[in-house]
Amino acid sequence: MEIPVRKLLEWYKANKRDLPWRRTNDIYAVWVSEVMLQQTQVTTVIPYFQRFLERFPTIYHLAKGSEQEVLKLWEGLGYYSRVRNLYRAAQKVVNEYGGKIPETPETFQKLPGVGPYIGAAVLSIIRNIPLPAVDGNVMRVYTRFHCMADDLRKTATRNYIFQQLKAIIPSEAAGDFNQALMELGALICTPKIPQCSVCPLNKHCVAFTTNCVDRYPYKSPSGKVPEYRVSIGIILKDNQFYIQKRPSKGHLGGLWEFPGGKAQKDETPEQALHRECKEELGCEIEIMKALPVVRHAYSHFKIEMTPFICRLKSEDVYPREHQPFLWITIDELDVYPFPGANHKFFSLLKTLLK
Repeated sequence: MEIPVRKLLEWYKANKRDLPWRRTNDIYAVWVSEVMLQQTQVTTVIPYFQRFLERFPTIYHLAKGSEQEVLKLWEGLGYYSRVRNLYRAAQKVVNEYGGKIPETPETFQKLPGVGPYIGAAVLSIIRNIPLPAVDGNVMRVYTRFHCMADDLRKTATRNYIFQQLKAIIPSEAAGDFNQALMELGALICTPKIPQCSVCPLNKHCVAFTTNCVDRYPYKSPSGKVPEYRVSIGIILKDNQFYIQKRPSKGHLGGLWEFPGGKAQKDETPEQALHRECKEELGCEIEIMKALPVVRHAYSHFKIEMTPFICRLKSEDVYPREHQPFLWITIDELDVYPFPGANHKFFSLLKTLLK
């Protein structure tokens, strides 16, 4: 038995949430929403989406904006490669396609950061192109419906589900079909304590009818997440402190940070900071005060970060080549985009330095 499409669409029509990106047929706005929604909850995305579209209402506005303003508007959403790719894609659309976003899957999916999932989601919603958008919600619904025990971590599992859904996705309602499956996974077929009794598919769901919903989906155990000890220095000079910009590519690219880095095996936090400042800035520092330790989790690792308030022992800093840097006051702190871990001590920093 395949998923009953008509029953699914009827449920979606009666129960779909009123979300800002569902009130428009603008491909740019829907694209922005799909980028934001990757690995982020809807309630978190809504205010970011509204602020982003207010500042960058069209692809032209985004393409012509500054990278720093784009990153600042994204600050707090995490996974910054998403917005850097969106920014690059906007520039490509304006420069190579005259500002018209491509609406063929082959071309749209080649834009930076788009790929099969976002391409399918956006084009199905905007143009009813019958391509399944297979995300975590969809895979959970599908594997439970069919009692499918294949490992969700394997690309082959996602590809199989894509092909099976491609055979049943309705060309006249492809967007609603994709959104209905995602909505069902988000509201009813949730990872924990699914509401099977009110699910529109429960009469045909193999996991529900055989009382084994809790066994699906199957995801093989992940490896141990590494944890690093990090020291950073808030280096004071007069009424200013030093910040530096991360390279545009790579983890947290384009954001601003304080100097510092990972402690080596046998280093204390203080020793790590002295070494990092010498290596990064060619300067000697004097540590004045340690702030409370900050713990923060990224997608593939965790950090235990110790911030220190310091001052220069040598005359000045000499950053590595091609590393932009600034001396700013505490009142200017909110102008620049910083990683989320830093925000965890900003309120204390403002109290101490004002």
